[in-house]
Amino acid sequence: MPGQLRRSPGTCGRLGTGVSGTGQLISEMQFFGRIVNTINSVTNLFSNPYRVKEVPLVEYASHTRLREEGRVALYKNNAARSWDCLLVNPQNQLVAFRIFQLDNEVEAARHFEQYARQLRPFYESSQQPLQLEVLQQLSDCFRNHPSWSLAHVAVEMGLGESFRHNHIQSFVNSIQCEDDCTPLHLACRKGDIKCLRELMDCHARLDITDRNGETVFHYAVRGGSPEIIELLGKTSSVALNYLSNQGQSPLHLACQLGKEDTAVSLLKCRASCNITGALGFPIHTALKYSQKGCAQAILNTDVSQVQSKDPRYGGTPLHWAKNAEMTRLLLLCGCEVNAVSNTADTALHIMVKRGRFDCAMVLVTHGALTNTKGQDGNTPLHLAMKQDQLDMIKALIVFGADVDIPNDFGESPGLVAARTSKGANRKVLLDLLQTVGAERCHPPKPESPCLVSSELPPPPFSSTPPARPPPPRNKSCGLGFEDVIHISTALGYMLKTPDVVDSVSDGKSNLDRVLCLDGGGIRGLVLIQLLIAIEKATGRPIRDLFDWIAGTSTGGILALAVVHGKSMDYLRCLYFRMKDEVFRGSRPYESEPLNEFLKREFGEHTKMTEVQKPKVMVTGTLCDRQPAELHLFRNYQAPETRTGPSYKTTASFKPLTKPEDQLVWRAARCSGAAPTYFRPIGRFLDGGLLANNPTLDALTEIHEYNKSLIQKGQSQKVKKLGVVVSLGTGKPPQVPVSSVDVFRPSNPWELAKTVFGARELGKMVVDCCTDADGPAVDRARAWCEMTDVHYFRFSPQLQSDVMLDEVNDAILVNALWDTQLYIYQQWEQFQQLIQHLLSR
Repeated sequence: MPGQLRRSPGTCGRLGTGVSGTGQLISEMQFFGRIVNTINSVTNLFSNPYRVKEVPLVEYASHTRLREEGRVALYKNNAARSWDCLLVNPQNQLVAFRIFQLDNEVEAARHFEQYARQLRPFYESSQQPLQLEVLQQLSDCFRNHPSWSLAHVAVEMGLGESFRHNHIQSFVNSIQCEDDCTPLHLACRKGDIKCLRELMDCHARLDITDRNGETVFHYAVRGGSPEIIELLGKTSSVALNYLSNQGQSPLHLACQLGKEDTAVSLLKCRASCNITGALGFPIHTALKYSQKGCAQAILNTDVSQVQSKDPRYGGTPLHWAKNAEMTRLLLLCGCEVNAVSNTADTALHIMVKRGRFDCAMVLVTHGALTNTKGQDGNTPLHLAMKQDQLDMIKALIVFGADVDIPNDFGESPGLVAARTSKGANRKVLLDLLQTVGAERCHPPKPESPCLVSSELPPPPFSSTPPARPPPPRNKSCGLGFEDVIHISTALGYMLKTPDVVDSVSDGKSNLDRVLCLDGGGIRGLVLIQLLIAIEKATGRPIRDLFDWIAGTSTGGILALAVVHGKSMDYLRCLYFRMKDEVFRGSRPYESEPLNEFLKREFGEHTKMTEVQKPKVMVTGTLCDRQPAELHLFRNYQAPETRTGPSYKTTASFKPLTKPEDQLVWRAARCSGAAPTYFRPIGRFLDGGLLANNPTLDALTEIHEYNKSLIQKGQSQKVKKLGVVVSLGTGKPPQVPVSSVDVFRPSNPWELAKTVFGARELGKMVVDCCTDADGPAVDRARAWCEMTDVHYFRFSPQLQSDVMLDEVNDAILVNALWDTQLYIYQQWEQFQQLIQHLLSR
């Protein structure tokens, strides 16, 4: 025990020393804590003295309160050597919000007065204590926008309930803002419906404008809120149609920005479509900025806007269109396609000037006149020549532009091209010149560097030769005056209607004439171009020139269109419009657009026998049996000379519809049901599977028809065939095929070869089945020669393969250009045909 007694005093001594040390440690920790707090306070001063922070009020018990207004107090923080502004919450006496902590007393006093005054309406009108985030945003807004009224701040913060405070209500129409806008402007721009309603309840004015002359409706448009516009529209105000300093009404602005929903809302509020702005009416603004939705909304409200003219240029909305889609919309709504501006320019002139090929194609396919003279007497072709737009030049010429029309300066389009072309046009036009007889235009001596002509050949389309051009001049190599003469003359010959009527006998003939039209999808445009040439040459419509018309697929549709009196120019435009309507998406295409198109053109209930002259036959393939059979849709009763079915049947088939019950549109649809392009219609597929060139089938049908007449004792009605005209849809260039070998592969390389060979073989099989220019032509020619019948076959060689579902306007125009050149090259044969067609 003595040991323990010795340890006890020692232990007690150490415990006493520990208690004293603990007190000293606590004191030191408090000291360091104050240092840390001071450092934090100083750090806060340098970081962001305006950062709102929740602080315990006990910390300020020892600090000096310098000022107090309402719930806002200013303290001098001795420890941090700063002046702190606190917002006290009367419902919580333990904590407060420190609004700022500044190290400058003067600045702190100034800010205290500002915050005390500006915060009061907000904390007094708030049902709940203001949160830290809200206070921070208020503080930032006060400092960032010192010129703003409290109403502007309330809108910016979205504090709608604060508008119930009298002090804030006094600022509802204030323009104390950088842009001189009112709180209502700001609410519209932000799309804050709550604040907007509060402001409207406070009778905020709608007719105040900012420094740019914009009303609250302009701001609502920029904010993109239709609901706000309709809310504002409940109060009648001149602000709805007010023009800003930029010459824009709210509707103009919506059209510029493409805010379709806001444009619709403005129109619902009775915004005027007839307000003239800087660019004209709102419809012109919508067209300038290619805002289809806004334009559609305006036209739905007031379709007469489609004819409105802008005050500066006198242009219709069609003059302002920038893409094909907008152009179609305007034409669909009834815009006059050939309306002229103050400078006498049509919309086609403008599209050519601007190089808008797609728009120009829409116009010409809707009846735009290609020879109208505009400013300085220029036709669209003059302008296209100036612009070196080859596709545009071809399109205009194909659609009937006259290359000989002079402008007010006596310049033909060819002369314009010669003066302005940089090379591309010159080559194309000289190639054309060579096609139509360049041997007369090239110099007889090889050393001559320029194109010289001694005398132009008489045009094959005219009975009188042209005047002799001026004598050749010695010039440096380049495009000379002679070039221009040759270009203009050659193009003119190509497009002029020949005078062959006087050379034809007036005697009557009792011979039937047959027209056969091949299949080929959209290449039916080639058929139309050939038929237009025949019509212009004879001066008569196609339906009056032929007794029988046969067609397959697209040729069948054209055959029915001819029989029903459709003009060729109309059909050409129709085909260009149809392709965009029918060939949408990917193959196979939806059948409904094609069905609706055919119903619209032929009538939903029109029967085949309603038009009986000329006789028409349209091919179709019966695919409900194997082997498939060819069927002819007729507008007359079928011949009764066949002895029986072609094949022994193992089943009974549904009887075929009689001509008097057959709908025209269904016949056209059956003939055009190309496999993989469109679904079959009933039991019919495209007639091109068995008769893509229907000439021999038509001749066989006529023979059977005449035999039937003889058997019925009506031999006096039998007519001998005199002329057979077969028109093709163009021949693609012949290309090499590397392999059609299909075999069992033994390695990956051979597998690839087999797949490639199978693909090429499949294409070849389809081409052979639908071939219209090979043996079918030779057989038809031989048949006609053996029976002493005149046979004419026209099918131009195309420079590139044109797909059946091609929708590219430039490719189709090039195909028609090739056709037009082909017509010129084959004009002697055309003359012979014309003589036979008119010899009755």
